[in-house]
Amino acid sequence: MAKDLKNEAEETVEEIAEEIAEDPAEAEVSEEDAAASEYNDTAAQYVELEEALTEANDKYIRLYADYDNYRKRTTKEKTETYLNASAKCIENLLPVIDSFERCLEFECSDENFRNGIAMIFNQLKEFMTKMNVTEMEALGAEFDPNFHNAVQQLESGEYEGNHVCAVYQKGYMMGDKLIRPAMVGVAL
Repeated sequence: MAKDLKNEAEETVEEIAEEIAEDPAEAEVSEEDAAASEYNDTAAQYVELEEALTEANDKYIRLYADYDNYRKRTTKEKTETYLNASAKCIENLLPVIDSFERCLEFECSDENFRNGIAMIFNQLKEFMTKMNVTEMEALGAEFDPNFHNAVQQLESGEYEGNHVCAVYQKGYMMGDKLIRPAMVGVAL
């Protein structure tokens, strides 16, 4: 039985070979069909790879944009944190500076003591300059609730109405940021 099947398969192969030998154009067509089929398979794979590359490229661009935004945001947050911490430190130092200024206003019999206080005060002022802290000029300026804390209204012939006519506590700025508003009296 196995012999019969083997013989039958051999006969079928021989018949197909004879048909091909009789009509070589038909054999070429099948070779062309095979080549076209292979080309179509390759083109389909190329299209799939191109789509995968485009998708991967889009993911990369989005990931890069997300990372760039994250980097910029964290840099901004670090800068803001530094400025806020510096402003808080300066704000806590301002009462000490106020005390030194009041101390220097009074007469002192010991000139060495007074010179020592003045030297310390000058060091504090230099530190404030390095930290970009400036004193606000309030006297004579128009009252601005964003920069002035009005504690009193005074009659003044020297200053126009709604202008600062007395400064009780100096105001300070750190760059564009208000550290402490000036405590002032405003002319009626």
